[in-house]
Amino acid sequence: MSPVPSHVTVVSHPLVQHKLTKMRDKTTSTKTFRALMREVATLICYEITRDLPMDPVQIETPVAPTTAYEIAGKKLVFAPILRAGLGMCEGMLDLVPSARVAHIGLYRDHATLEAVEYYFKAPEDIAGRLVIVVDPMLATGHSAIAAISRLKAAGVTNLRFVCLLAAQPGVEALQAAHPDVPIWTAAVDAELNAHGYIVPGLGDAGDRTFGTR
Repeated sequence: MSPVPSHVTVVSHPLVQHKLTKMRDKTTSTKTFRALMREVATLICYEITRDLPMDPVQIETPVAPTTAYEIAGKKLVFAPILRAGLGMCEGMLDLVPSARVAHIGLYRDHATLEAVEYYFKAPEDIAGRLVIVVDPMLATGHSAIAAISRLKAAGVTNLRFVCLLAAQPGVEALQAAHPDVPIWTAAVDAELNAHGYIVPGLGDAGDRTFGTR
């Protein structure tokens, strides 16, 4: 496999890697897969928000006045790509419950593997916020590219992309289309098969999350 580019952060924490292994296992049940998706998303969210700016505030504890710190600026926006992104978004909202949520509806044309938009709903002031695009899989990169392009068209300039699992071709495609958008993931697999699935991957994340085929 090619070296991981500098704009890609692979979250190698043992808990993340252990849970990812369980998710890759084809015998893992829908219930367990869904729970693991939420747990891994929460853990990765710690890393993707590590450098958020902070402001000092004056408060009083039960013992004494003190200077403490809180997140500066407007609240985050999580932008899950429907439908599979919803499973990860729930885990991230567990950590940042005050975040706004934008929904981006895309489906993959199975003949061309291109992403087709069918729904978009976002906060009115999204252009002034940090937006984290959420999708479990970065395979061909078409959905991520389309989602980020749609957000940029809405005026967003501060973007990050987070996924559970990426493929090297998808990483390269997203970087070529949007070199200003950093990527966070739990692993980068080497290749895609003829159907555009990550190999070895974990199958279709949406189907495994929601128990569909």
